Amino acid sequence: MIIYGDSKSGNCYKLQLVCANLGLKYTWVELNILNKETQNADFLAKNPNGKIPIIELESGEVITESNAILNYLADNTELLPAEPLKRARVLQWQFFEQYSHEPYIAVARFIEKYLNLPTERLAEYKQKQEGGYKALDIMESHLADNLFLVANKYSIADISLYAYTHVAHEGGFDLTSYPHIQLWLNRIEQHPGYCAMQ
Repeated sequence: MIIYGDSKSGNCYKLQLVCANLGLKYTWVELNILNKETQNADFLAKNPNGKIPIIELESGEVITESNAILNYLADNTELLPAEPLKRARVLQWQFFEQYSHEPYIAVARFIEKYLNLPTERLAEYKQKQEGGYKALDIMESHLADNLFLVANKYSIADISLYAYTHVAHEGGFDLTSYPHIQLWLNRIEQHPGYCAMQ
């Protein structure tokens, strides 16, 4: 299996973390999105959307979209519940991550970490704070009564949201007033097979 990704990207890190947790072997191909390495003809033949991460299986089949890849890799493992309602809850949090969390926290982080807060994007950066804190508030409330996001058991729902939450400070978000999120981050970091973002 080949993973095409960017080591600084939370969406790409999700795949590294699930592979570490499950002991899956892969070859990593590093791509620089700022140098438009996902826009050349060879990459676009693999993913016409021109985004990472993607995985290429031994069969040559390609899977795109980080959370779809997580579901594929975690199928029939302890990281993805077999029971339909619990599996739906995992998907619920993954959709939350992509629509209510990532567009704010990850984008603010991109503007700060990748682009060094250019003046022309400062207003956008500031606008992302409200939506990001709203997502963190929802997570904090849920984690006040739950060890993990679904059924009190570590799953790919946690991996999906851990990826950008644990580096939210790189996008200007202060987690000091989110004690339950901090405890949850620590629980994930203590899980067997954990690997840090490079």
